[in-house]
Amino acid sequence: MDAFFIPASLVAGGLLAVQAGANAQLSKATGSPFTATTLQLSVGTLALLAVALATGTLTALAGLPGVPWWHVIGGTASAFYVVSTILLFPRLGAVVAVGLFIAGQMLASFALDTFGLLGVAPKALTPAMAGGTLAVLLGAGAIVAGQAGSLRQALAGKSGWIVLALLAGAVLPVQGVVNGLLRQDLGAPFAVGAVSFFVATLAMALALLLVTLFRRAPAPAAVAPQGSALRGMPWWGWLGGFAGAAYVTTVFTAIPAIGAAAAVGLTVAGQQVASVFVDRYGWFRLPQRPVSGLRMAGVAVLLLGVAIIKLL
Repeated sequence: MDAFFIPASLVAGGLLAVQAGANAQLSKATGSPFTATTLQLSVGTLALLAVALATGTLTALAGLPGVPWWHVIGGTASAFYVVSTILLFPRLGAVVAVGLFIAGQMLASFALDTFGLLGVAPKALTPAMAGGTLAVLLGAGAIVAGQAGSLRQALAGKSGWIVLALLAGAVLPVQGVVNGLLRQDLGAPFAVGAVSFFVATLAMALALLLVTLFRRAPAPAAVAPQGSALRGMPWWGWLGGFAGAAYVTTVFTAIPAIGAAAAVGLTVAGQQVASVFVDRYGWFRLPQRPVSGLRMAGVAVLLLGVAIIKLL
């Protein structure tokens, strides 16, 4: 199983860079990151429903009334994460926020594996697991320091936002575990992914409604009469939903097979490697950014940490 899930997790993490680029285009076209995310989650839901139908597993959804309610709500973590990014990027900066997300993901994954929380098979705390997790955290810190300039200045007086960023990262591996429990209930990964995305879509639609009501925001371009902005968007602006669907499905199937820390570490590594290329060459119409030597070293240490967790 390792021969499949290790490269699959790396690729799934790389797809998050595709998702970010696609969401940036859709956000620009709709004029609202909340609208864009709701649309992308809807696309992911439809894609997973179509795959479940094609594989003959859509009927597994008939078993939903008999499963524990909290096995069904894993998708709310996606909405919480996305809303957190919208709030945190302007306040902490994208690089610092992503570094804190990684820290939250790894700490939560470490706890899930070590203590056997939420049905995860407990793993003995070994020097390799502890050292690998520490290396991933150090690598994430180096990535942030290499791109964010003065880290102390970026974080000064923002303890509440820092806690939110750590929680936003922590909910992602928890989501993977909860979706894994739903897979045990239903026995159909694509149907489970569809449920997760449908719940996430409802949660984001509620967030969009609240933002529109309380901020008295103008109607987004996506629902404006002409919709010309959407028609002018590149076709790949719709790929975010497919990339997200692939990521979520891979994570909750990989965690039972290779462990939470390894699965999350591999997806983080894949995301960071892909992000280096996105920044260096300005893929997906994103601005080109120089990639510092410290950031490259951070990615290398992060990859080393993942290798230690999985291979030693």
